[in-house]
Amino acid sequence: MSAPRRVLFTVSMLVLLSGCASYGVIENTPIATANREDGYSVRTFTARSSHGETAVTVALSGGGTRAAALSYGVMKEMRDTPWQGGNGGAQTFLAEVDSISSVSGGSFTAAYYGLFGERLFEDFEEKFLRKDVQGSLVRGLFNPFRWFSSSGRTELAVETYNRELFENATYADMLKRDDLPLIIINASDLGYGVRFSFIQDYFNFLCSDLSTYPVARAVTASSAVPIVFNPVVLENYPDCGTTPPEWLLAAKKRALESKSLRLQGLVTGLETYYDKDTRKYAHFVDGGITDNLGLLAVFDYIAVVGGVEAYIKKTDRTPPTRLVLISVDASTSPEPEMDSSNRQPSIAETVGAMSNVQLHRYNIATDELIKAAAQEWSEALSTPGQPVEIYLIRISLEELDDEEDQKFFNQVPTSFSLTDEQVDRLIAVGAQLLRDDPEFQRLLSEVNGPRVVN
Repeated sequence: MSAPRRVLFTVSMLVLLSGCASYGVIENTPIATANREDGYSVRTFTARSSHGETAVTVALSGGGTRAAALSYGVMKEMRDTPWQGGNGGAQTFLAEVDSISSVSGGSFTAAYYGLFGERLFEDFEEKFLRKDVQGSLVRGLFNPFRWFSSSGRTELAVETYNRELFENATYADMLKRDDLPLIIINASDLGYGVRFSFIQDYFNFLCSDLSTYPVARAVTASSAVPIVFNPVVLENYPDCGTTPPEWLLAAKKRALESKSLRLQGLVTGLETYYDKDTRKYAHFVDGGITDNLGLLAVFDYIAVVGGVEAYIKKTDRTPPTRLVLISVDASTSPEPEMDSSNRQPSIAETVGAMSNVQLHRYNIATDELIKAAAQEWSEALSTPGQPVEIYLIRISLEELDDEEDQKFFNQVPTSFSLTDEQVDRLIAVGAQLLRDDPEFQRLLSEVNGPRVVN
């Protein structure tokens, strides 16, 4: 059994054996007005954007520090890529990004950029990527006082991320950065299997104000592996009433008329937040459970509001002529150790193998769903005189051609503690994969002109 899995298994057994009830710390505050569209919301950031010809969304997957480092490398390459298509003339491609959707490990990179901008490239490596964050967390988890704490083990993670990375910042601090994209941190609702985004649009379901909420707590929810960490708990305030808004009721009607099982499931899950008597609290864990690629946040939002044309109208955005979606997938395909002998696999190996298979299939299904949706969006927004071009850019470690590279990255664990060599190579390969991607080069060629090779 690998070291990370031994740690996971040991901690899980200790947690299960402790049998101690714990209670989630509540830090979300209520709001008086239902369905707010101000604050850290889609509408706010759409109004801030240049409404230029190119709409860029980046999705950062889960996968611990491996995902955070790969995402960092991709974003570093974006920063270093000239972009001639902005309204203000020449700038970097990173400055053209409208939104970043993230889960689990990718949420650390996304949230840090959303708070501190270019500072990401100054101290994020030292503060997080090259730090033994897992060591600090594991030592805390093995502290007997934590096992029997009424506040739960997750508070240790919140404290660590606040101290080491996010400096006690809230979403009000993130909202001040009007030069940066919307950061959509995603978690999974443990009770009903709903993917939940930490933006005001979703906090409206809870009748809660996102602006006062700590960024570290949102990232903790996005990366809270079940069993090892307790869920992050939010209170579902009743003050805004128990009747879903008109747009959600309209989405329910469309779902029934179209017989779309996916849309029906999405709407039904969101409606549960209005059952205030039963759902007094909501429990959130690792976002990778419901969407390990971070791609579904954009798809779900557009689907619920009624399609891409309705989304454009709702947000008062000028229709773009280019839709760019960059997916950074840090998943790997390690060879299972169990197949080297007839020894029966351990519980941890069995659970890990089952998770990997399910995750791989879910990622494929998500990719196919987004490809089909992107084509529909293009057709819906195109006019005879102005077609809308789609650029789907997939950055994946599984796309590497070199066998030695494949072998190396397949051995990089999903943990919060990597070697300097692993971090260096993840950053470098992230930049390389974006730089060499044919779709990315096609986009740059259209906007900047043909690529000059020295």
